[in-house]
Amino acid sequence: MTVGYEPWDKARGAEIIAEHAGLEGATLVILHALQEAFGYVPEPAIPMVAEALNLSRAEVHGVFTFYHDFRKQPAGRHVLKLCRAEACQAAGGDALAARAEAKLGVALGNTTADDRVTLEPIYCLGLCATAPSAMLDGRVVGRLDEARIDALVAEAQR
Repeated sequence: MTVGYEPWDKARGAEIIAEHAGLEGATLVILHALQEAFGYVPEPAIPMVAEALNLSRAEVHGVFTFYHDFRKQPAGRHVLKLCRAEACQAAGGDALAARAEAKLGVALGNTTADDRVTLEPIYCLGLCATAPSAMLDGRVVGRLDEARIDALVAEAQR
């Protein structure tokens, strides 16, 4: 699933913020909407969100940095998330994460030089019974082994 994102535009950002400002829990809703539109939450959007919701920049920044799913820069065309929770680590997730890092040539939290794949840690996919697990572009995969992680990496590199 390749996703095309809009380039950052202050006017479009303001439009997205205004669309969601009246909702309950608007901070999270707006940050998710911005990331959905632009592929990340642009730094200039933080004070815009703060002003629209009558919050301090620190409050919005605190929410942004607390949740691991928000990005500071655009993701690659494909996002491969590897579960780093305890059950997945106990089931061999560390070795599989190292294998994915080696095959992609990037550490967790980074994007390949060709912008094809972003490799991210995720802290529990709720698939503990089928650990270790991963998610590629929103599709969850459990019971990972070397062959499955290699197949996921190859799929993401296409």
